[in-house]
Amino acid sequence: MKAHIEKIRELLTTLESDNQTKEVDSFERNYDALELPHLVTQIVDYLQPRLLPYEAAIYWHLLRHSVVGYGTQRVRTSVRGLGKGVVTSNSGQSTNLSYGTVQDALSGLEEKGVIRKDGDTTREGTPYLILLPEEIPWCAELIQKEREKKNSPSPVDEKTEVDYYNIAENRLKIFERDGYKCHYCGKQLTRFSATLDHIQPVSKKGTHSYDNLITACLHCNSRRGNRPVMDAIN
Repeated sequence: MKAHIEKIRELLTTLESDNQTKEVDSFERNYDALELPHLVTQIVDYLQPRLLPYEAAIYWHLLRHSVVGYGTQRVRTSVRGLGKGVVTSNSGQSTNLSYGTVQDALSGLEEKGVIRKDGDTTREGTPYLILLPEEIPWCAELIQKEREKKNSPSPVDEKTEVDYYNIAENRLKIFERDGYKCHYCGKQLTRFSATLDHIQPVSKKGTHSYDNLITACLHCNSRRGNRPVMDAIN
C-alpha cells in the first residue's frame, strides 16, 4: 500500500512539473517587452512593499538577468555570485554581502512564493524560476482587490467617456469581454499577443470607447487598415 502511495505522489509531482514548464514556455513565447512598464508597476506597487530590503534587491537582480535581459523566467545563480555587486551592505562600507545574508534573502523569497528552485544545484549554481506578481497568490489577491476597487460604480458613463485604448488596465477589459479571441479570424490570443482595433477608425472620428473597440490579432489588425469592419471580415 505504501509503495502505491509513493508512486501516486511521484506521478502528481511529474504532472505538476510538466504543467509549470508549459506555463513558463508559454510566457517565453508571448512575452512582449512593451509589457515591461506594466510589470514594473505591479512589482513596485504590490510585491516590493512586502519584501525585506535585501530580498527586494536580489529579486530585482534576478529579474534583470531573466525576464528583462532574456525574456525568460529562468535563471541560474549562486549564493556567492549574488554576494558581489548586487547591493551595498547596510553599513554602506561594502558592495559585498555575506553568505548568510544572501541565503536568508533567498529563503525569504522562496517562503513568500516569489521564486522557486527549478532543478538541481551544480557548480554553476542553482536554477530558479522567477515568478511575476500575477503568479504569486498573495500578490495576485492584492492586484485583484485594487482592480475591484477601481471598477466600483461611478457616475461616469464608462462605455462612452472612458479611454479603453490607451489605458492598459482598460484594454484588458476589452480582451476579457471578447474572450481573448481575434474578431476577424477567431484565433485564440493572450494579453501578450492581443491588440485592439477601432470599429470606426480614429481617422474617421472614431473614439477609444468600449463599444468602438474589438480584439484582433496583429496580422488582422494590420491588414484591415481603414477599411470598414465588414470588408475586413469578408
